[in-house]
Amino acid sequence: MAQQSSSCQYVPADQQKVGIPLIYGESLSLIFSAKQDVIAVNNVDFGIREGQITAIIGESGSGKTTLLKLIYGLLEPTSGEVRYRGWLVPTRKDKLIPGHDAMRLVSQGFDDLNLYAKVWDNIASQLPNTNLSLKESKTRETLERLKIHHLAQQRVADLSGGEKQRVAIARALVNEPEVLLMDEPFNQVDAAFRDALQQDMRQIVEDTGLTIVLVSHDPTEVLAMADELIVMKNAQIMEQGTPTALYYHPTHAYTAQLLAKSNILSSNEAAHLGISSANAIGIHQEDVIFTENPKGTFYVKDIRFRGFYEELVLHDGQVTLHAILHPLAPISMGTKVNVDILKHIKFDTPNCPTR
Repeated sequence: MAQQSSSCQYVPADQQKVGIPLIYGESLSLIFSAKQDVIAVNNVDFGIREGQITAIIGESGSGKTTLLKLIYGLLEPTSGEVRYRGWLVPTRKDKLIPGHDAMRLVSQGFDDLNLYAKVWDNIASQLPNTNLSLKESKTRETLERLKIHHLAQQRVADLSGGEKQRVAIARALVNEPEVLLMDEPFNQVDAAFRDALQQDMRQIVEDTGLTIVLVSHDPTEVLAMADELIVMKNAQIMEQGTPTALYYHPTHAYTAQLLAKSNILSSNEAAHLGISSANAIGIHQEDVIFTENPKGTFYVKDIRFRGFYEELVLHDGQVTLHAILHPLAPISMGTKVNVDILKHIKFDTPNCPTR
């Protein structure tokens, strides 16, 4: 593992990696010591590129928020290092007030907001009084960028969850940080308004070159928003790549199930479908093609309404497959069907449970 060095140490350009990311971690670990050691982040390497949205995703307890706090410098790694523009990120032992000066963190729960102050005051309070006209113009500009200028004179306590989230983001952005860190930013936002907020954040990145790193347990929220995904499980990074690459070509069954709710089959189950594989395989629900046939080997075991489509659970006594019915059409429980697999994914890892 890399040795922790002085926070003022810089890696010269001729010693840096080719195409070095804006933020990167090497051999990074964090162990919380109590009655029993808890490994929160376990020897991970990662890179975050400038001017992009990177989402850290995974199930609850996978280490996502801990990694975000290590990036910001709120936590000190047990071993390894995090660097920003080649410099080691200072931690609590290096700074009286922890947190990297070029970054801002928007945490869950709106802890940083003054709920009984006006929206305008929450944002303006982050700016100095040395130039009042500049303070007023920057506050107004930030309100307009987050589309909350009409809420300027309202108390934060009177706002909806989505509006409070926009205020929290505006408060973090008013000082023009280079990196915005967001911990589960859409948890408090109603489903109907999440997409609008996500696309507004996407536009801010394109307009300003801001780098965003966000944590989410629900990858469907960020598949269309993020440029890069970091997939975590059990304190480790399973893989990193673009949403398209990880959706269609994951190397781990966990990633396929997380991103696509993919059918994960053992090599024996795959063989039952006529697919030869030494390891587990994944079949996305949209790649299970079925047609009604009274002599079919599969039958419809369950029907789950998902809005504009239905999820069918198909079973043949040995293998269970989840498939998508779209467009919607009448079909009954117990209906016999033939099943064809359009394509499948062979994983690099051996057969093992995904959870």
